Amino acid sequence: MADQALLLSDGARFPSVGLGLWKIERGEAARATELAIRLGYRHLDSACDYGNEAEVGTGIQQALGKGVCQREDLWVTSKLWNTYHAREHVRLAAERSLRDLKLDYLDLYLIHFPIAQRFVPFEERYPPEWLFDPEAESPRIEAVPVPIAETWEAMEELVRAGLVKRIGVCNFGCSLLRDLLSHASVRPTVLQVESHPFLTQEKLLRYCQSEQIAYTAFSPLGAQSYFSLGMAEPSESLLNHPLVHEVAACQHRSPAQVLLRWGVQRGTAVIPKSSQEKHLKENLDLFDFSLSEAEMRSLSRLNKNRRFNDPGDFCESAFKTFFPIYE
Repeated sequence: MADQALLLSDGARFPSVGLGLWKIERGEAARATELAIRLGYRHLDSACDYGNEAEVGTGIQQALGKGVCQREDLWVTSKLWNTYHAREHVRLAAERSLRDLKLDYLDLYLIHFPIAQRFVPFEERYPPEWLFDPEAESPRIEAVPVPIAETWEAMEELVRAGLVKRIGVCNFGCSLLRDLLSHASVRPTVLQVESHPFLTQEKLLRYCQSEQIAYTAFSPLGAQSYFSLGMAEPSESLLNHPLVHEVAACQHRSPAQVLLRWGVQRGTAVIPKSSQEKHLKENLDLFDFSLSEAEMRSLSRLNKNRRFNDPGDFCESAFKTFFPIYE
């Protein structure tokens, strides 16, 4: 099926299914990465903040060393963390990710959040995470006034230097994208945002398609990754939703495959996370069936604008700092 990859504005093919590396434990990350590549994954979605890039890099090198594929066959994404938004820190952060991933270049480098935080030196704490000083009496997120334009210009320099092939953003809405496009000399290639049938973001997807910005859906299975963080209730599971089970039964597929197929079929890339071979295989096996128009519509009608990954909620509850970005 043609939807195994999205055709990007520069002519590159962006694999529609990737391995999301958030919350894969460091002890599991090398094995899971090597296994995923061996099973056919060619799109790996990483980030400084995930804390496992060195192990992911080991897994990549193991797969390449065994001749599973060539480096140019892989699409590797990483992300600029919030503490590195100032011009002088952007290249340092990219170079650190490249060293950890044991790569000469990234296929895509994304601004992780439209949030600029106070710089934490690499030798002091890496990844720096959200709190500026976890040992303080009242630890908080400390924001700094770095314009996105400054960060983006430094990201553009990474492209010119050959360290990254493409740049993009995460967790931006239409207004921030429109502003970015007004001054960017290197256009964003990809937007990555939370997206699933409870959060369809249809206007944002339509806007990206009109601007030839590819759209990657993180958390494409919905609430699963957020139960352990206290950011979702088990009753909010899409994998247990009656409609998803009904479609899965009709299609003779698993509920996860239905949710991922919905994402792929609406023209987005999806990056489900797993370290189990059974689920890795299942999540990749989406291209020999299609959902009907009626099934697509019924799944989309589940939308209730439920965002699980919302700094406006979790920053206050976890880090005692009110930090809304979507409202």
